[in-house]
Amino acid sequence: MLAVIKSPDSRLLVVERDGRVVACCQLEHRGEHAYFGMFAVSPQLQGAGLGKVIIAEAERTARETWGVREMHMTVISVRNDLIAWYERRGYRRTGRMTPFPYGDERFGVPQRDDLQFELLVKELA
Repeated sequence: MLAVIKSPDSRLLVVERDGRVVACCQLEHRGEHAYFGMFAVSPQLQGAGLGKVIIAEAERTARETWGVREMHMTVISVRNDLIAWYERRGYRRTGRMTPFPYGDERFGVPQRDDLQFELLVKELA
């Protein structure tokens, strides 16, 4: 993970309050597009608009830093509320799935056996 963060084609955006990280995301330049990942907002601050601000800043950063016109991300396909949140921000479902990495505890311990990641894409103006 540290190699990804230190890569010249990667940025880690962090929001701090009172010396604590309360939100973050990782951007990665992947040729014609940027990849948005490792997005988290402190549960106490969710629903207050911070996520909207971060994703807009990530899109602006990717557009201005790398000149990309498209942002990609993957989301667990059964997370319908989360996918709907991204859709309200202009992301569209592609139907392109990749398997969930069962057995790799970096992704947590799954509680079900039907997980997969779906690619979401947004055109950046």
